[in-house]
This record gives sequence, C-alpha cells and structure tokens, in this order.
Amino acid sequence: MNPISPMLTPVFILVLWSIVVLFWMASARLPAIKKARLGPTAGERTAELATQLDRRVQFKADNYNHLMEQPTLFYAMAVAMAVAGLDQGLNLYLAWFYVASRIVHSIIQCTSNVVMVRFSVFLVGTLALLVMGVNGLLATL
Repeated sequence: MNPISPMLTPVFILVLWSIVVLFWMASARLPAIKKARLGPTAGERTAELATQLDRRVQFKADNYNHLMEQPTLFYAMAVAMAVAGLDQGLNLYLAWFYVASRIVHSIIQCTSNVVMVRFSVFLVGTLALLVMGVNGLLATL
C-alpha cells in the first residue's frame, strides 16, 4: 500500500503545468518585448504591457494569472481530502477532471482564446471543484 495519497498526483501535475505555462509565457513575451523595443521597465504593470504587445502574447500571461487564482482552491481542497482520507473514488476522478479541465482551458486561452469555449471548459471544471467541496463538507458533518 502506497502511503502517499493518490490525490496529490493531480496537485503535482497542475503545479508542473503552471510552470510549463510560465515558461510558455516567457518564451512568447520576452521576444515580443525585445521586438517592440520596450525599455527595461516594460512589464512593471501587466495592464500597460498588454496594450503594447500583440494580444496573442498576452493570452499566455492572462492564462498564467488564471492558474494562480481558482486552482488555489483546488490545492487546498485536494490536500484537505488527502488528509481526511477522502482521496479515492469519485473525489479522485473529480480531481483529475479538474486538472484536465485546467490544462484544456490553458491550451484554449494560450492559442485561439475563443472565450465561450474557454468559459465552457472553465464552468465544467468549476462544477467538479464544487462537487468535491460538497463531498468534503458532507463527509465532515
């Protein structure tokens, strides 16, 4: 029997994916800053930089920011479920589904950024997170 919770694997995958997007963002943004001949203070304010670079470059930065937002709820939920022993069955499937939805969301946002498609993926991932939360709450009552 493995003493490490299987719920932690999707956590590690999402952390690593976030780092992949960070490098993807940097590999798009840094050359774009150089090409636009922006000075050394370029990027101090993301909103200002977004108006100076091609929007497709900004897609990656926006997605990286998104990976620092809602997934923090997932990390807390997954660790809580691992500690509480709620890391099997449906909850584990939901965790994997959530991670997959975030990866698909990233790919959409970083490439085509079709908002309604991206939002649909975001919504189903959020529903998976919601069900995990309800399952955790019910198990603790």
